[in-house]
Parts: sequence; structure tokens; C-alpha cells
Amino acid sequence: MQAGPQQANTRKNQAKRSDAEDSRKTFESVCATCHGLDGKGGERGPNVATRAEVQRLSDEETLRILKAGIPAAGMPAFGALGLPKIKAVMGYLRVLQGGSKAASIRGDPQSGKLLFFGKAGCAKCHMINGEGGFLGADLSSYGLNVSIEDLRTAITEPNKDLEPMERTVVVTTREGQKFTGIARNEDNFSVQLQTLDGAFHLLAKADLKHLEYQPKSLMPADYGAVLSAGELDDLVSFLLHTAQTAKQTQASGGKVKREDGDE
Repeated sequence: MQAGPQQANTRKNQAKRSDAEDSRKTFESVCATCHGLDGKGGERGPNVATRAEVQRLSDEETLRILKAGIPAAGMPAFGALGLPKIKAVMGYLRVLQGGSKAASIRGDPQSGKLLFFGKAGCAKCHMINGEGGFLGADLSSYGLNVSIEDLRTAITEPNKDLEPMERTVVVTTREGQKFTGIARNEDNFSVQLQTLDGAFHLLAKADLKHLEYQPKSLMPADYGAVLSAGELDDLVSFLLHTAQTAKQTQASGGKVKREDGDE
């Protein structure tokens, strides 16, 4: 008696979960002693999860390193494990590097792109693959190094855990001029401010009446209300998809491809 489609899919999913578990166990037994359970480094080995130079390695380069090791850096060769286990280690490493994110988030990258450059207004300040504004950070590869939850929080709670240079700065000169923006550079004598129109202003502190770092970002804090849950999923999916595409393109030595539908 043949198994039905549902039973076949159940067995297939169970096999995938088993393979994923085996990959995790192999990584933990072979790599975690030096690189940590999360791949972010330890006393004996560097961060292999979020370091850009490691993430840029192609599968071929990663396999070669795993097989031969890096003797000069104290990394042993693991060729004796056999190719299937080495590939399993690499597969789990890609998970730690964020390679499974795009598959695990609900949402449509193309709809997210329309939001990024349209309704959400992200492109007014942020750039993706050379398109958009430059007041905020370039987000072309941002999705590589953060979890889905952290990415969503960055959108809906932009004022959480702000670094000093990410805070809104309000400056008033002795002549009464007022500027609002982001401090790009600051020393004991001056501050370089980039205002909302993109212009840079180098201001001597001796000429200032007031200089305040506010506990908030220039980024709107109401995306959780303005965007629906589905739209947030779309936007997150777009950022993750874009980052993965950029990573794959860099690994192959090519130029970053624009999303489908771009001219």
C-alpha cells in the first residue's frame, strides 16, 4: 500500500529536520570548542558567523579551508571527516551566518521593495545597492548580521539601544540659527553636523549657544502603527533578500544585481 502525499511530505520534513540536527551536532563537536556554539568566536578561534571576510567566502573556498585547515592560524584539517560531514558543517555554518533567514520569514521581497522606496519612505534616508538617500546607513548588507527579530525591532523601535552618534542632535548658534541632524564628527572644539537636507555644517563649539544629543533617532518611531504586520514582514523579507543577494554576488566576484523589475 503506497503512502499518500501527506505521509510522504511528513517523512521528507522529518528527514530534513534530522539532517539539520546532524549538521548542528557535527558543528558543535568539531568547531564549537574554538569558535563557540553560535560561531561568534571564543578564546581559541575567531568569529566565523558575522565577520564579513568569512561570510564572503564561497562554498568552494569554505570547503577547501575545512578540508585543509589553516595551519598557520592553528586551525586543523578536517578532511578525514569525509565530504558529507564537511558539507554538513558548512551547511550549519551558513545557518549561523543567516543563510536560512530569507526562507524562514513570511513576506514578499518585491512588495517590501515597493514599501522601502514608497509608502515607508526608507529610501529618503537609506540606500540599497546605490539607490536612495545617504543620511542614514547603507542597508544593502544589513540583513546579514542581524536576526529577524532584531531587524523588525530596528524598524519598529528605532530609539532602542541607540549609539551616541545615532542620536538626533539639535544645535543653536549664538546668532540664533538652529540645526537638527546627525553628528558625523566631533572633537573638543567643533562638531560636524549633517542636517535633514543632506548638507554638512562644520560648527565651532565656541560659536554655539546650545548643543544637545536627544535620546531619539531621526528615524520615525511609528512604523509599528503605520505598517501592518504583513507589510513589516514584506519589508524585513526585502532587506534579508537584498543582503543575501549581495553576499552571493560578492562571493562570485560579480556586480550586485538589481531586483527583478528594475531597469
